[in-house]
Amino acid sequence: MMHQMTYKSPLGDLTLLSDDTYLIGLWIKGQKNYGATYNLKAAERTENKPIHLAMLWLEQYFSGNNPDVLDVPLNPEVTSFRNMVLKAVNNVPYGQTITYKQIANTLQSNDSSKQSNKARAVGNALGHNPIMIIIPCHRVIGSNGSLMGYAGGLDRKRSLLNLEQKYQSIEVRNTNGTN
Repeated sequence: MMHQMTYKSPLGDLTLLSDDTYLIGLWIKGQKNYGATYNLKAAERTENKPIHLAMLWLEQYFSGNNPDVLDVPLNPEVTSFRNMVLKAVNNVPYGQTITYKQIANTLQSNDSSKQSNKARAVGNALGHNPIMIIIPCHRVIGSNGSLMGYAGGLDRKRSLLNLEQKYQSIEVRNTNGTN
C-alpha cells in the first residue's frame, strides 16, 4: 500500500510518498518530474512510520539542525547508475558542495573522453532524484561554482544552501567557544 502526506515547508508544499517500509518519494509541488512515475492519486493520505520519520527529519532540517539521513528508511526506485550518483551525493557533508564533474570523477570511467558526458549523466540523474532535500542533490554545483540544474528551481536550491551554510557557520563558531 502506498501512503502520501503533504509537509508545509519554507520552500512550499512537499509531497512525501512511502510504501509500508520505506520513503520512496519527496517532491516540491510544481517541480520537474513531480511524482515521478507514481500514481499519487491512488496513494492513501495517511501518515505511516516512514513518512512520520521523514517529517521529523524535515522539521529538524528546516530548524537548522543537521539530521542524520539514516534516521529515515529510504528506498529510491532508480537505475543502478542513478543509485550510484545518489549515494555519492549522500556523502557530501552538510553545508558543503561538490561539482557534477567531481561526482563523475568518483564514478571512474576508463575512457576519459566520456567524462564530460558522464558529468551530464550525473546532472540528469540528479534531475530525477525522487527524494529531494533528504538526498541532498541541492549540494551539487557547476565546476565554476555556479548554481545549476535543480528540479525544484534555482531559488529553492539557493535557499537550501544558504540555510545549511548559515547554520553550519553558527555550529563552527559554537565549537570554537564563541557564541
